[in-house]
Amino acid sequence: MVNARAGAVGALLLLAAPAPAAPARDVHLATLAARLFPHLRGLPTSPARQRRRDACAGRAACLVEAAVWRDDERESMARRAPDDAEAVRREIDGLNEVLRVYGVGKLPRYPLVDGSDEPFGSPAFAAKVADAAMLADVQRDDPAVAGDYSLSLALALLDANDKDAAVAFEPLDARFNAAALAKARGVDWSRFRYAAIVALGVGPDDLVTPLSARGKVNVRLAAERFAQGLAPFIIVSGSAVHPRDTRHVEAFEMQRALIDRFGVPAAAIVVEPYARHTTTNLRNATRRLHALGAPLSQDVLVVSNVGHIDAIVSPAFATRNQAELGYQPGTITRRPSPNEAVFRPLAASLRYDPIDPLDP
Repeated sequence: MVNARAGAVGALLLLAAPAPAAPARDVHLATLAARLFPHLRGLPTSPARQRRRDACAGRAACLVEAAVWRDDERESMARRAPDDAEAVRREIDGLNEVLRVYGVGKLPRYPLVDGSDEPFGSPAFAAKVADAAMLADVQRDDPAVAGDYSLSLALALLDANDKDAAVAFEPLDARFNAAALAKARGVDWSRFRYAAIVALGVGPDDLVTPLSARGKVNVRLAAERFAQGLAPFIIVSGSAVHPRDTRHVEAFEMQRALIDRFGVPAAAIVVEPYARHTTTNLRNATRRLHALGAPLSQDVLVVSNVGHIDAIVSPAFATRNQAELGYQPGTITRRPSPNEAVFRPLAASLRYDPIDPLDP
């Protein structure tokens, strides 16, 4: 009888005990990891990499150096995933770039836009790295960063520096382009000379002005060509880029001006708020065309100020695309006017394979 009662009490205690808790899942962290490093989650930590990390004894700068992937380690991981070997290599290279720029102080490709806000070598820079190392440690059990410590640390460095622009507007089409996507389902693309008019963003020189004078030129050009019936949509492309730390997103400012000043229907405007450079303006515009269901075999009219178009039609632009993207997002076929270029998109733009993870 005593044993029966003891067994019953034990069973009640087991029922009352809390179940093992699942790790807290950070949705923002998961979105950033999936966007920037989709093939790296779950990569195992080799004994050699673990020894390098353990030898740091928690010192933040040392942990960053230990997290950087060496060439032989990168190749070993690539061989583990033969179907995705190139993607693994590119993403590890990108992850190393984040570690070196935000954790070591390497000069980024675009120092006016990227990099820590704290001066390299300063106590504030070291404190930022230490904060990121602490963040990486407390989120180590999050399923979003399962695997090698380097993934958690790279994302923590971006997070500590508030450099999350790669996912700032997700889910992009559901949040900002739903009306345009609904309209696109009924579009007869063959009725239009161009699949879209792409208006490029041009940032102002100060943090106060929402839309620069050159940006206003681009908006007017796009509104005029739209009014002529040349295309069913205007794609406004540009992020919060210039000047550094601006809160004004070029695409949204152009969208607002098109609606408020020119009466362009909101459903005819596609917002592309991620591009920070002309290379990604055209690449990302191609991705939005694909989302609309537009035929990529149809030309696109790009409008901007004369100097911007000069750069786009120059041979140097193709060289820059190859260096920064690793491919051509399309071809420039002609220049109808000083302010216009005709762009034929290429499906290469639909691949997710950024060389620069800060500009996906």
